[in-house]
Amino acid sequence: MAKKQPAEEALLPITTPNQGADEQAGATVEYIYEPDPEQIMEVLLPLHLNVQVYHAMIEVAAGEHAARMAAMDNATNACGDIIKELTQLYNKARQAAITGDLMDIVGGAEALKG
Repeated sequence: MAKKQPAEEALLPITTPNQGADEQAGATVEYIYEPDPEQIMEVLLPLHLNVQVYHAMIEVAAGEHAARMAAMDNATNACGDIIKELTQLYNKARQAAITGDLMDIVGGAEALKG
């Protein structure tokens, strides 16, 4: 099973993945937006935050399901081991009962002979 460590992720301010590389290379590009960037951000920022929170909730649910699956797998393995042990115990008890019955029969036959 995969193991994932918790990580802290900043939701705001939003940065581009390669923003640091562009600044080091000295590349500056001016983009023209229609409508202006403020209006775009007013619409997109709440949507972006909703998606980020939803993504975190999905990951929590996936982690919970993985933990439940692991617990059920461990319980199934433990039940299998208990069944094997009980089967051996039952077989030993049955064998001891058969041996005792045979000893009684042989002892009775020897008593009738003599």
